[in-house]
Amino acid sequence: MPDPASDRLETLPCGSLIQHGPSNDRIYLMKAVAPCPAQLPLELIALSREKGYSKIFAKVREPDAAPFLAAGFENEALIPGFYAGEISALFMGFYLDAARSRESDADKLDEIHAITMAKEPIEKLPPLDRCFSIRPCGPADVASMARIYADVFPSYPFPIHDPAYLLKTMESHIAYFGVEADSELVAISSAEMDVKSSNVEMTDFATPPRWRGNQLAQHLLARMETDMKARGIRTAYTIARALSAGMNITFRKAGYAYGGRLKNNTQISGQIESMNVWFKPLV
Repeated sequence: MPDPASDRLETLPCGSLIQHGPSNDRIYLMKAVAPCPAQLPLELIALSREKGYSKIFAKVREPDAAPFLAAGFENEALIPGFYAGEISALFMGFYLDAARSRESDADKLDEIHAITMAKEPIEKLPPLDRCFSIRPCGPADVASMARIYADVFPSYPFPIHDPAYLLKTMESHIAYFGVEADSELVAISSAEMDVKSSNVEMTDFATPPRWRGNQLAQHLLARMETDMKARGIRTAYTIARALSAGMNITFRKAGYAYGGRLKNNTQISGQIESMNVWFKPLV
């Protein structure tokens, strides 16, 4: 069954794809048609006011940013070459409630960011312990995957606790990978591909507490990069919890560049959190 707490996907009349609902208390413009209709930002603001949301988060092609800026959106992050390795993406925010734009934990987030940026990218990962192996996940894994996600994330922006959702996305545009030990999945992650735009979001990393400390996320990320390069994907990125030093350090060590911070953007494990954008050219 779908998770009733999850926000829903909706295709607007212009063909743009949004996710919205009370869980994240926002509209997320996931994919705008190109060229983007000039009235789209105003339509998103009107819908947000109608629904009572406090933020709009919009992923916008740089050439289409002017109407958003004119409507009061602010740029929070940027990924060069996001679209086919040629056009940058702006990650823009519009706040209908001023309180949503203020980070009560800004000092802590700045400290974590400073610690992260002090780390140096590593040339070569140490070998994975021989008790572990990494492989793609398949339909037979979705029940185990859903249990791991439920164990690690009490709530999440997308219904990853639902095996049917995992199977549906696995069959369409997301490649899932897992670390196995004694024939049991002990860590998982996903590569959400936009083949047309030649980019991939490295996301949904989950390692239950008993298996942490083995650099499993770093090895999953390296495996996903290898797979995505083989598919011809040009740009990898992630939207990571700004409060998670470990996850941000994982991407920093893997050579990802910092793109910016999305303020109070995403509901994870019961609270709205700020998120950091990281990116890396794969080719």
